[in-house]
Amino acid sequence: TQDDDEAARLYRRAAEQGHALAQFSLGQCQSQGKGVAQNDSEAARLYHLAAEQGLADAQFNVGVFCEHGRGGLPQDLGEAARLFRLAAGQGYADAQIGVGVCCEYGRGVPRDDAEAAR
Repeated sequence: TQDDDEAARLYRRAAEQGHALAQFSLGQCQSQGKGVAQNDSEAARLYHLAAEQGLADAQFNVGVFCEHGRGGLPQDLGEAARLFRLAAGQGYADAQIGVGVCCEYGRGVPRDDAEAAR
């Protein structure tokens, strides 16, 4: 839609200036094909930029991309677990669940039922 196109344009302007939330939001647009062509590789790049600035949402999304080998990233369960922990440490609920699943099933980390239950 025209609104999606305008939102993506404005996110891009702010993202190019290093604004982490805009990088994340433009990554969402790229991932979903809203206002721009759908492009998981570009979404991964943008999420990574925002994650490097400490944005929990982006850390979680890069973790999901690593978990599934999406967006041109190799599947890396250890890196996914590491990113989930970073986001979980900031109180990001989905990442806390991700850490629990990693620990329960030994995905990228040693299996740890006690940690999974936390």
